[in-house]
Parts: sequence; structure tokens; C-alpha cells
Amino acid sequence: MRVLHFYKTYYPDTWGGIEQVIRQLCVGTGRLGVRNEVLTLTRDTGPARIEFEGHTVHRARLDFEIASTGFSAGAIRQLARLARDADVIHYHFPWPFMDLAHFLARIDKPSVVTYHSDIVRQKNLLRVYGPLKRGFLRSVDTIVATSPNYLASSPVLKRFEHKTRTITYGLDKTIYPQPPQSLKDQWRARCGERFFLFVGVLRYYKGLHILLDAMANLDYPVVIVGAGPVEQELKEHARRLGLTHVIFVGAVEELDKVALLELCYAMVFPSHLRSEAFGISLLEGAMYGKPMISSEIGTGTTYINIDNETGLVVPPDDPAAFGAAMRTLWSSPSAPPSGAGRPRPATGSCSPPRPWRATTTRCTPSWPQAAAGPGLDLAQGRRRRARL
Repeated sequence: MRVLHFYKTYYPDTWGGIEQVIRQLCVGTGRLGVRNEVLTLTRDTGPARIEFEGHTVHRARLDFEIASTGFSAGAIRQLARLARDADVIHYHFPWPFMDLAHFLARIDKPSVVTYHSDIVRQKNLLRVYGPLKRGFLRSVDTIVATSPNYLASSPVLKRFEHKTRTITYGLDKTIYPQPPQSLKDQWRARCGERFFLFVGVLRYYKGLHILLDAMANLDYPVVIVGAGPVEQELKEHARRLGLTHVIFVGAVEELDKVALLELCYAMVFPSHLRSEAFGISLLEGAMYGKPMISSEIGTGTTYINIDNETGLVVPPDDPAAFGAAMRTLWSSPSAPPSGAGRPRPATGSCSPPRPWRATTTRCTPSWPQAAAGPGLDLAQGRRRRARL
């Protein structure tokens, strides 16, 4: 089977959560015989085609952006060309240009969309984009929700519940590098023996301003890994608060990230808006056996982190509550919440050591079944589209 993934950013340009999901799917299903390709946009002047961990990455030139949405005329042409050889097109939502490209490229192949998140912030643009979004979601064959929590709380997914199934994310620890002791010693010297860790792209919905406000009355070391649009704003906020114990280390290589995951005492994840649909770095923290602190926002974050089992869950946008949770974990190292740090299964049907395998084995048959429709194979699905 040949699967073409389409998303606005991917390795090696960016290293966010959705990129990690696509990477895990490509590597995992590749081991099961699936041939994966990824079409993405780039600002880079490097090669247009890259081989990466057993799959091919096609990079179309980014022409311009409107409201964080990248546009590319070349991507439309490449989508049409690459789709001809694909059995299934796997879209990754949200990305309004993707919806437009789907129609302009006249895609007639079986299609699946992973619904990573509602669109939360751009309310005015959403009114304009709404008809295109609804048309796109009607036209694809199957929608994948990333957690039962998000399916239950998203008004968009409720409208398309008849064609939506839940396949939660999973991670394969074997594809993560093992850092040498010398690297861990370097990070320990910089960050200390015991610290809280945040990992992620520094975006508005990550709620890091809430974490900084919580730290105004605490002196625990906090290490913030990542770069992004609000990075400078957060650093200035930390300076205003006099937070000398908060360390911004910027974007780091995967080896350094793993070293920090292994060294940290606990993970902090203050995302406060529904744009945070799951939280891959939260799942990474669980994979490395770390207790976690997150907020209840009705999404997959609370599917990963269960209050008083794998960590602590607090109300969103509440620095006092977040700080109190940090104080609880820090002051009780010998008695974390019951089960804290024990990885939770990434799907309801798998044991904790095998979340990634359950995800890939559930996703692989979902491509032909979901795209072609009940009782149809891929060829029948294509013939059905020809009649529509």
C-alpha cells in the first residue's frame, strides 16, 4: 500500500508534535509494508526531495502566509502528481490551504484526515473558511479523532461523528536515540540534579505565560525546551518577573531532548486552549516514566495524564493552581500521586509497553477500510468516486 501524507510542515524544517505523529506513522507502518511519502512546504532552498528514516519527503516552496496558513502553487501541482501513484491520501488537519488544494488538485483517491485540533483563535477568518472546511470534511472518506475526549468535546467532530473513528497517538521508544552519559552530564551541570521540564513549540496556546506566573512565587528550576512565535515575549515576561531559575534552552537536537527527558524530575504542560488537542511531549514524558502536571481543557491531554494517577490535573489558565501542583510534586518526591510516572496506554486496547504498535496496527487497516468505505476495496472506492 502507498500512502501520501500532506501537512504544512515536516522534518527536517520543524520538529513539532504533528510532525512527530507523521514520523511515527511513517516509520511504524513502513515496518508493516506500507510505502509512505510526505508532501510539505518549506522556506529552505535545499533539495526538493529527501529520504528520511525509510520514507520520502517532498518539499514544495512556500509562496506566502496568511494568518499562519502557508500557501504554495507548487504544492497543488505536486499533490495532483503524487496522488496518482498513491492508494490513500492522508491529510493532517487543520491547514486551510490543504482543503483548497484537495479540490484544486481534483483528488479522486481514497482519503483519510487526522483531525489534530479545532481552529480556536481565528474566529473572524473561521467564518470565511467555514464553508470550505465543511466541504472538505464532507468530501473525505474518514476522519480520525486523536482521543475519545476530543471526539466528545469538538462541535465539528460531532457534526461528522458518523464518519469519525478514534485512533490515539502512540510512540515507538526504539526510534528515539540513546544519549551518552557525557551528554547527560553536560545537561545535569547546566540544569541541576532536579528540575521541571517543558518541551514544545512556543505558541500562544501552550500557556507558558501561566507557568511563568506560577513560578513568580516558587524557586524550583524549570527548563523550557523549544522555540517559536512567542519565544521573545516569554523571555521578556520572565525577566519582568525576575525568574532567574527558569532556563530557556531553545530548540535542541533529538539527542539532547531525550537526555533532558531522562534527567528531569517531572513534566509541566500548561496548555490552556483547545488548540492543544493531545500533547505529544506529554506522551513522551509518560513514555519516560515521569509524573506530569497539565490542565483540564477537554482534550487528549487528560487522556494521557489522569489526575492523581499519572500526575496532577488543574483548571486551565490558573497560575495559583498550577503552582500548587508543582509544590505538591516537588515537596513529596517519595510519594507522588498513585501511579504517577507510569505510562498510560495510547489506546484503550493495548498494554502500556505497546502503545505505538497498537496505533500503527490499528491505523494500517483503517486506511483501506476507511477510505474505500464499508465492504469496499480500494479499487471499488475509486470507482465509487468516479460516479459521484
